[in-house]
Amino acid sequence: METGSPQDRRDGEDTGTTGEAEVAAEPVWTGLPPGLLRMRRLLLVVWLGVLALALGLLLGLLVGPAWAAFAVVPLALMAWGWVLLGRNWHSWRYAERADDLLISRGVLWREETVVPYGRMQLVEVTSGPVERHFGLASVQLHTAAAATDATIPGLDPAEAERLRDRLTELGEARSAGL
Repeated sequence: METGSPQDRRDGEDTGTTGEAEVAAEPVWTGLPPGLLRMRRLLLVVWLGVLALALGLLLGLLVGPAWAAFAVVPLALMAWGWVLLGRNWHSWRYAERADDLLISRGVLWREETVVPYGRMQLVEVTSGPVERHFGLASVQLHTAAAATDATIPGLDPAEAERLRDRLTELGEARSAGL
């Protein structure tokens, strides 16, 4: 038994137009996890907070209490950096397509990198001490052309390993024909 009006069924049928093919060809974008934003904002607060405190104490003790007001400058930079980090984090995304990997980033200057699977020479997962503390890892892609080397930062380690394994598998399959 079919449900819905005849118009609903017609809209769902393949009419042979390219409109549906174009929608299917659109990449499915994946954003970065919020842990990366938390890590970067915490580092911003720690470094600029320590700088503001040190600047305020030094200026207050050495020059005079009125000069200690210049400690507000790092605090203003902290507020500005907080917003910029959020915008930057929102701009990062990646998409796996049939023949290549897309990486898009940038707020003012958008940059989209297309890395064909067959051109990948090395895919590595890295995680520094701060990233490990926050449970994050980065995937770095190396190709023959240095300009197309790309990195996807701040992924969950399980997702980074899955992506590495998938990209390596697809790269081996695509490069076999070269």
